[in-house]
Amino acid sequence: MASNVSDRPPVIGITTYLEHATFGVWETDAAVLHRDYLDAVRAAGGNPVLLSPIGDWRPATLDWLDGLVLAGGADVDPARYGQPPHPTTGTPQPLRDTSEFALLRAALEMDLPTVAVCRGLHVLNVALGGTLHQHLPEVVGTNDHLPHVASFGKTELSVTPGSLLAQVLGESVSALCHHHQSVDRVAEGLQVVAHAQDGTVEALELPGRRFVVAMQSHPEQNADDVRLFGALVKAAHERRGGR
Repeated sequence: MASNVSDRPPVIGITTYLEHATFGVWETDAAVLHRDYLDAVRAAGGNPVLLSPIGDWRPATLDWLDGLVLAGGADVDPARYGQPPHPTTGTPQPLRDTSEFALLRAALEMDLPTVAVCRGLHVLNVALGGTLHQHLPEVVGTNDHLPHVASFGKTELSVTPGSLLAQVLGESVSALCHHHQSVDRVAEGLQVVAHAQDGTVEALELPGRRFVVAMQSHPEQNADDVRLFGALVKAAHERRGGR
């Protein structure tokens, strides 16, 4: 007997990196993702699936999804927010940028519950008309947000009382971060709901939507705390039940 759709774990799509990778006997371009995202979504009760970084994403091709995670990764092409590249800005990835900007537009049109992580926060802000600081150390005077390559720094967040993020994580949060860029001009419609002690914008929300929360830090790295992903799965389940 087929199970009732409302009893199934919500399907949570997670964007993937587009990188040259080595695995098994192969060295080739590949769609890859840190496993921590998969584990966090699964631990929170969702069913994680990987989304292609070159997909044709629009509402008609996403009607099977219940929620979305915009994962971290490469710098957004600064041409998308009208700036020349800073010397430290990474090589643009136009395929991934195009795919994820289209994916985000479709998700917002569908009111799909969304969590945006690190690069994902940048995609959200830029897609809605905001800009980025291309090299945060020039703004705050330290490398605290990216102390070493391939490692995470620690930061303390002050979260706006009453925000969705505060309802999920509380008003004071310890977070793991790995980024050299950050929000500069906030896009119209977005609301800043968390700052680091040095003033860096650490979280955004989109009021009026079912659940759109973006964090500059990496909540998927804390295997003991999947509350944010749990809130995403809950919102995804509620949306599916209401359709």
